[in-house]
Amino acid sequence: MKRCLYRAEWLGEEKEAAAFVRSSELAGSLNEAMAGLRADHLSLFAAGKQLFLYYECLAEPVRPEQLLPDISRQLAVWPGGKPGRRWAPLADIFHYQQPVSAEHWQRRNAAGKPYGRLAMLKPEAAASYIYYHYQYQEERPGDGDKYGMIGLHENMLFFYAEQPDTREPAPYEGKLRTSLRPDNWGEVMEPHFMKWEGAPAGQALWKNMELLLELRAQSGQQGVRHA
Repeated sequence: MKRCLYRAEWLGEEKEAAAFVRSSELAGSLNEAMAGLRADHLSLFAAGKQLFLYYECLAEPVRPEQLLPDISRQLAVWPGGKPGRRWAPLADIFHYQQPVSAEHWQRRNAAGKPYGRLAMLKPEAAASYIYYHYQYQEERPGDGDKYGMIGLHENMLFFYAEQPDTREPAPYEGKLRTSLRPDNWGEVMEPHFMKWEGAPAGQALWKNMELLLELRAQSGQQGVRHA
């Protein structure tokens, strides 16, 4: 299994993106694409004109263009990679757990709902941020939401998780035997971030994103849930 995080930019108006994504025609074609390509638990979030995508590949790696061809045609071309690329991959720099089997990764709460948050990392603080998070990840696997992870693209951080939290021990040991994660975690992390101007209370560092679309396929049954 491979967990995938991508970033893109909508070409039109912000409100157009939400209306397009929530169309019934798109949901139907996405259902078919996910079934054929064996993708699962797809979520699409928006922050202004920025789109952030999460999904899981159960077999072979799947590109966003294969799942969302109609949306992809409405996106700006992102420099780098193959010519005409519209979805930029994010690097997995932190996860509370990683899947070790289909049984281990199965969701047991049918009412669970994905959520996404966005933060801007100071470019000069990237090495420190990744260092601390690798240390945390490998010293304390299973310390937070089982499905929580952070992806990095340029200086943008995308945090994906699910609510309510799934808390359970990881079925593996971390790669580090140290105990160096700072206890004053929030205090140590705050200097790494650029603050959002005019953000709502409690979102100066991590801004909540709008969930545009959620689709899951479990036990051969598929369904679409819109925010």
